[in-house]
Amino acid sequence: MNKDNELTKKYIKDIKSGDVWSVFRIIADFVKGFDELGQLGPTVTIFGSARTSKNDLYYKETLKLSKMLAQKGFNIMSGGGPGIMEAANKGAKKVKGIESIGLNIDLPFEQIANPYTTKELTFDYFFSRKVMLVKYSMAYVIFPGGFGTLDELFEALTLVQTRKITGVKIFVIGVDFYKPLLEFIDNKLVANGMIDQSDVEFIRLTDDLECVVREIEESLVKQIEVLQDVGLSDTPYYKALSNFSYDKEIIKDRRVKKPKKKK
Repeated sequence: MNKDNELTKKYIKDIKSGDVWSVFRIIADFVKGFDELGQLGPTVTIFGSARTSKNDLYYKETLKLSKMLAQKGFNIMSGGGPGIMEAANKGAKKVKGIESIGLNIDLPFEQIANPYTTKELTFDYFFSRKVMLVKYSMAYVIFPGGFGTLDELFEALTLVQTRKITGVKIFVIGVDFYKPLLEFIDNKLVANGMIDQSDVEFIRLTDDLECVVREIEESLVKQIEVLQDVGLSDTPYYKALSNFSYDKEIIKDRRVKKPKKKK
């Protein structure tokens, strides 16, 4: 049986399994993610192609950025597969005490788990996996990739644009690679009134890795202030971010109060 027939067989099997069983699998995906990722603390998600080779410039840049962020104390999350995802996890795993998280997807081809994770989860559905990739991260870094990477980029942009998430930074790495896409967005989407010019400002296109690290640290302070302003200073997530910021001496603004430790 060739690959196309195998995929068709799997698709038909999923349909015939019935909606009720699908609901249970969906719930299982979410419960698994909530249980395993809810207490992570400051985390950055890195997206990019599964097909990028180890000799590729962007593989090497991903490895470098991941290690830089991990050395600052940030956990690193990826889709758990090869290519850019592997580089992200590999860089993080080089730093002791840092979680290198891989959120894999059950696919009949291409997606093979990389060996550089400290925490690995496998999901049945893309949409539940995507929720977990963005829900527990304070910044998204988009390296060059294909349809999946672009899907994740525009999903993140939509969430920020519609204010479903706030305070999250979106970094797009690869000026030469992504500049034509940004030009399309300006010349077609903005020019035709389909999005506002301010929406484009959510995207930080750069090749400067040190700038990315610096702005993520600055973003952390803003996120803590937002959580405090909306009355969420008693939540575990706020306390994890705030304690981290004080421990790393990131917070300089005394308006953000350090949470008291329970005796």
